[in-house]
Amino acid sequence: MKQIKIAVLGAGSWGTALANVAAENGNQVMLWAHRAVTVEEINSRHTNKQYLGDRVLQANIQATTDLKTAVDGAKIVLSVVPTKATREVAKQLNQALVELQQSVIIVAATKGLEPKTYKFASQMIEEEILPQNLTGLAVLAGPSHAEGVIKHDPTTVVAVSKQLSIAERVQAAMSNATFRVYTNDDVVGAELGGALKNVIAIAAGTLQSLGYDANAKAALFTRGLNEMTQLGRSYGANAMTFMGLAGVGDLFATATSEHSRNFKAGMQFGQGKTMDEVVDNMGMVIEGISTTKVVHDLAQQKGVEMPISEAVYQVLYAQKDPKIAINNLMERPLQQEGK
Repeated sequence: MKQIKIAVLGAGSWGTALANVAAENGNQVMLWAHRAVTVEEINSRHTNKQYLGDRVLQANIQATTDLKTAVDGAKIVLSVVPTKATREVAKQLNQALVELQQSVIIVAATKGLEPKTYKFASQMIEEEILPQNLTGLAVLAGPSHAEGVIKHDPTTVVAVSKQLSIAERVQAAMSNATFRVYTNDDVVGAELGGALKNVIAIAAGTLQSLGYDANAKAALFTRGLNEMTQLGRSYGANAMTFMGLAGVGDLFATATSEHSRNFKAGMQFGQGKTMDEVVDNMGMVIEGISTTKVVHDLAQQKGVEMPISEAVYQVLYAQKDPKIAINNLMERPLQQEGK
């Protein structure tokens, strides 16, 4: 799978980092971006300073604002646009593939759930891409901050597909000495894990800003992982997926790192800032904010008790004082662990 063309849709921090990994492996890489100024910077200076500072990108990455040019001849397309843009970009991608009479493997590398429909990224893509243009569909999940990937911090992720042969092709194309890709076939579990951990990461940032220590953080991680697993089970996901890279691995990275947007957003919520203030201050998409609302609705629909996620919802959407929310969690009726 070396020396193929790989298209990456989305030139944010994660999309750019993934493009760099693919290029390091000798692939021809086209990075699709909305902004012409970003394209010019990547092509002429091999940097994307807005997201990755002065890190120099591989010279064999070419950027373009034209989607059709980006995917023309590609064997693998990585979709790394925000959740809210995934469906619209998938529609544009489908049109390009129809015109090119081309079939590709599409990899959803965005972690979140679509508001109102509660669809995963892979589901949105599958609904918008005609079968004849889709060789296979996979998800890329796991603990992987772009800032660590770009500086070659050893990183492990998981390529997930209902067809393991498709996951293995993604694995072969993207794996190298510092970016190790495993495979799995539990797509629902992987996508739920990637979305739900953002909610717990907001809670973790809130705890940090309020000065809580290891005991509180351990309680949050353990019980938060339990909530993720219980909701996953209601979808028919494999509980063991949540004990792997797409579950506890991604949760740990997102809920402890200074690079995590959701963690940093949580710190601001802990300081009493409103949602609008946090969004304005961050200047980037914070997937966990919209996911918190989706999880609130899903928990009610599925009849799954998710008290931590509900507490985050109350802080974000009902302006509940975080300390009161924490006290309420601790004062809930006593119960057996595992429920």
